[in-house]
Amino acid sequence: MCNILLGWLGLVKVPSISVKLPRSIVERIERDAKRAGLSLEEYIIELIFQSLDPDERILEYVDVAKDLLEQAMEELRKGDVRQAAEKVWGAAALAVKAYAEWKERRRLTSHGELWEYMRRMVKELGPWVREVWMYANGMHTCFYEGWCGREDVEEALERAKKLVIEVERKVKSTKS
Repeated sequence: MCNILLGWLGLVKVPSISVKLPRSIVERIERDAKRAGLSLEEYIIELIFQSLDPDERILEYVDVAKDLLEQAMEELRKGDVRQAAEKVWGAAALAVKAYAEWKERRRLTSHGELWEYMRRMVKELGPWVREVWMYANGMHTCFYEGWCGREDVEEALERAKKLVIEVERKVKSTKS
């Protein structure tokens, strides 16, 4: 048996949970996540979100994005720049997913699709979206490489917050 620590899902109001799964299942999940181009956490979130209807999924994407921003602030308070950076990336990615699902009922399932849809958002919302996206992607790299500093994450966090707020405003104010 292996433990998987699900600490940033935001779907439950506890800091983290530990789930014991057979090693073969963990290896399968890791392999499938890698094949999909997603982190383990992103992949598990997508598995959970599959069962939701589109309207529920849109709101969950936004709620989890907001939770991730809060968790990023907490990670910064604890001094964990890398974890904070990944949570900023996750929040921006979920905001893009929420917008795509809201705008045209399209589920984005890869990093390539996120980039493609970000370009559409730039056309609809303005060039500031690209800036946010580039900062967020820098945070994704920071998580793996550890190159960024606290001030980089703080800046990216503020920008990602703007994106999440704008997407939330759009999806809650009108139907596509």
